[in-house]
Amino acid sequence: MQVTQMEQEMRLTPLLRQAFRPFFLFGASFSIVAVGLWIAMLGGWVSLPVYGNILFWHAHEMLFGFVTAIILGFLLTAVQNWTGQRATHGKTLFVLVMLWSLARLALLFGAYLPALAVVLIDLSVMPIAALLFARLLLNVNQTRNLFFVPILLLLTATNAMMHAGLWFEQYAWQVQGAYAAVFLITLLMSVIGGRVIPMFTANGTGTARVSAWAWLERAALGCSWLIAAMFLFSLDRVVSGAVLALLFAFACVFHTIRWLRWRPWITWRVPLVWSLHGAYAFIPVGLGLLAIYYAQSAGLLATHIQLAKSTALHALTVGAMGSLILAMMARISLGHSGRPLKSKPVMSVALLLIVLAALARVVGIVVMPEATFSWLLVAALGWMLSYGCFVGVYQNILRSPRADGRPG
Repeated sequence: MQVTQMEQEMRLTPLLRQAFRPFFLFGASFSIVAVGLWIAMLGGWVSLPVYGNILFWHAHEMLFGFVTAIILGFLLTAVQNWTGQRATHGKTLFVLVMLWSLARLALLFGAYLPALAVVLIDLSVMPIAALLFARLLLNVNQTRNLFFVPILLLLTATNAMMHAGLWFEQYAWQVQGAYAAVFLITLLMSVIGGRVIPMFTANGTGTARVSAWAWLERAALGCSWLIAAMFLFSLDRVVSGAVLALLFAFACVFHTIRWLRWRPWITWRVPLVWSLHGAYAFIPVGLGLLAIYYAQSAGLLATHIQLAKSTALHALTVGAMGSLILAMMARISLGHSGRPLKSKPVMSVALLLIVLAALARVVGIVVMPEATFSWLLVAALGWMLSYGCFVGVYQNILRSPRADGRPG
């Protein structure tokens, strides 16, 4: 970097030098508030003028508030490494983060605002981010990572589907939009996980990197693409439960084999690596539970416990998304701030807490459905403590210049 450019860089507040900084900090902090308000509203302890209703607000804000903030922070940071060009920073990043924040406030106090204004603010965030991301790839004619752009736009479409369902009082549309978003994000986690987990495992354990099996990658990701497409275009309504059960079962098997090939058992000494493996394991678990759900609904499987679809889905949301996001943020924040890739002991506790939160939300409710609210409360507390640890440990890192004096 030229001296003049370095001087400009140093004049920037550190929080606006890379997208991961504000989006990780604000996204993680928002998730603590959102989960706390959700359980408080569910318990009848507080009443807030949220947009729509509390069920809509909870599902929408965890997906399109929290998760997408982390996705944007990751992609708008990674694109600089992929292209060698300066990614979104400074005033542009500030405007994007403020727009995201405004959308969160609009959804929280939506009962007092015109619905159209809430929708337009909320739906504007990801297309703008997609444009900022795509222009850098197109500048250097890099097509390998362009597929992230349609993913962002499809997530915008699922967001619009949820809003349309609320607008036209079509609850099925709201559910369809949320489910399609979950499977699109699961697909995204599968792609990114396949890129980074074998590499991080090799680097963290000092072992050779496992080479991918082409057929397995095509099978696992192909099933994930097919599941996302089916729910995006509402094909799950016309396909039999038996077919869906088979599709989810195949996806579960392929992702399990993929995960086992990455050798999770050699990582237990390295928290920043075992946490990634533990998080990814929730993907085949969630897919397997959905296979069981559809098998039960089709009358192919009779068990004493009737699995709820939302319970199976939360293995992918609280389990896979909650755990993988926390693990990725913990590692990326250190690496991109010029610090050693060694986590503090409290982060091991945080990573275990988010796993326990997922187990409470899924296993606890399956085993003791009569204590559902108690398990929800345990899961909410686990989430808030876990992400509270991240914010407490990393807020200074994210707000400070790189430790090595480099830009970014």
